[in-house]
Amino acid sequence: MLVRLTDGPPSHPGASASCARLFEVTLRGLREETGTDTATATVVGLADAAYDAQHPDPAGPDRLRAALETLDASPGAGAAPGAWRTTVADVAADLDVIDLRVLVEAWARSVQEDWTAVSTTRR
Repeated sequence: MLVRLTDGPPSHPGASASCARLFEVTLRGLREETGTDTATATVVGLADAAYDAQHPDPAGPDRLRAALETLDASPGAGAAPGAWRTTVADVAADLDVIDLRVLVEAWARSVQEDWTAVSTTRR
């Protein structure tokens, strides 16, 4: 199936249409499993939190921190990181070699670390 990533308006404030669509397509299979598997629902929630943290959603970084259960950092104070080490594009690129659940967790931790680095340098 060929998916055009630029179809339609972005489904997430602050995200480009292609990024929002890539996120949607990448997580589609897991979203379909959330009703029958609580572990999958947790992974999808973590992916949503990581995506929110990388876009202009004021609650995004705090939601990610709560999802990761790491209370030692306070992301969200001030401006977002200037660059992200990992994005949903990296997750999508590695789908054929690494389990999506593993990729989502690594992505979320990377986003948390990016926010923590910004928070630390601004103190």
